[in-house]
Amino acid sequence: MRTRTRGTAALAGLMLVSGIAGSVAVSGATSATAAAQPPREIRNVIYLLGDGMGRTHVTAARERYYGASGRLNMERFPAVGQVSTYAVEPNSGQKGDADFAPNLVTDSAASATAWSSGVKSYNGALGVDAKGNVVPTVMELAHQAGLRTGNVSTAEITDATPAGQFSHALMRGCQGPSYSAAACQNTAVTGGAELPTTDVRVTPIADQIARNNTADVILGGGLSRFDAADEDALKAHGYSVLGSPASQTVATGDDLAGASGRKVFGLFNKGNLTIEKYKRENPTSVQAEEPSLAEMTTKAISLLKSGKKGFYLQVEGALIDKRSHANDAAQTLEETKAFDDAVKVARDFAAADGHTLVIVTADHECAGFNIIEKGSYTNAEAVAPPANTDSGNTANNSTPSRSSSGAKDATRSTGIINGAGSADPKNFAPATFRTPDDAAGVQDGSPEASLWLTYLSGNHTGADVPLFAFGPGSQKLGGKSIDNTRLFTIVGRALGLTS
Repeated sequence: MRTRTRGTAALAGLMLVSGIAGSVAVSGATSATAAAQPPREIRNVIYLLGDGMGRTHVTAARERYYGASGRLNMERFPAVGQVSTYAVEPNSGQKGDADFAPNLVTDSAASATAWSSGVKSYNGALGVDAKGNVVPTVMELAHQAGLRTGNVSTAEITDATPAGQFSHALMRGCQGPSYSAAACQNTAVTGGAELPTTDVRVTPIADQIARNNTADVILGGGLSRFDAADEDALKAHGYSVLGSPASQTVATGDDLAGASGRKVFGLFNKGNLTIEKYKRENPTSVQAEEPSLAEMTTKAISLLKSGKKGFYLQVEGALIDKRSHANDAAQTLEETKAFDDAVKVARDFAAADGHTLVIVTADHECAGFNIIEKGSYTNAEAVAPPANTDSGNTANNSTPSRSSSGAKDATRSTGIINGAGSADPKNFAPATFRTPDDAAGVQDGSPEASLWLTYLSGNHTGADVPLFAFGPGSQKLGGKSIDNTRLFTIVGRALGLTS
């Protein structure tokens, strides 16, 4: 395997990033076409994505924080539907083609490609179809048409969901700052042939983001993916850079509050952002200085809303997925609530604005999250809980820590009790939580708590995910069961970008 830091060849390849993305975008819409259209009923679209958020995540968070008869903000939206999420195998055709080969459980990259570009692709692919061809994204089309654009995430901004809107990569692991053939090339697509290092599809995602101008406002984590050359490129393109990639100084919530200008780049952690539970329990920690997803959403809207032609903003609550992979119910619930707080920010703006369509959905379900009968237990896929996969942020560890040693961990998450059958090492105990409906004095982790939760696995599932919509055009989504590729068309048409 060859690994090298960014060199002359890789930098030369960056000259092609904007050109390739821009040239494919021309096929979807042109600025002239957009200018000739009458004023749109829908001027803005805010697309909120709860990574890994299945229907049970929504239900459990509602019951945890608002009780059985309560509602999350997203559940108050007038239009409700569901979305299928399957991917395809490498070198597969699209639906209806003779070589169509579905993969029923998607990852975040293939799903992001589906709604960003309207095509099915293989797990790990970003902005390319299943045969490796570059395809335009809706954010690229919006930028080309003169709309303001924004990308907000609690993950590293180079991670699959945000990256799917403003990069093209054969493999999602090609994030930066170094170039690795193993991380950036997919021999299943390229037939064993190594692509040239100047190709956008094997250019580190961080390099693409810093140079292609696709998003005007970029807020999230992942500072370690960027370096001094990226900072220079961002500033050359007119970005106000909060913190410093060159010195690896993360931005803070105060930096965000004071940010202004048309183009803002702010990353608040070297890895993924920190879970709300940790920040709440450690208010004097450096992590507590990170803004919440709701705060980043508020700021992004304030920076983007001045655009004369409208804006397109994607917002991801990424840590729902990260904590579901770790089978940590307490943190999963709190991250779902934090995502729903950002949904409220978008809904309140849309209600006042009158020309904003808000779409809330997920890329896939994660871990088979289940609400089980009080006093019961569930079988698990292994003799030990899955290990914590969020190594990019050491603050995001379960307490007590996980072990995959093969012995059952009787206290695998904060506030757990063992249900009946817990003596069998193949059974995991459920996590229990009080709800507003419980009697005073009932505690999390007690057998009296009414909300009992378990996981099926530590991986994604193929379950359909919920869809909620608010604002003009939302009535077209109510009661619909659609595929995730349709979301590209829905957003594109709403903004006048596609026919």
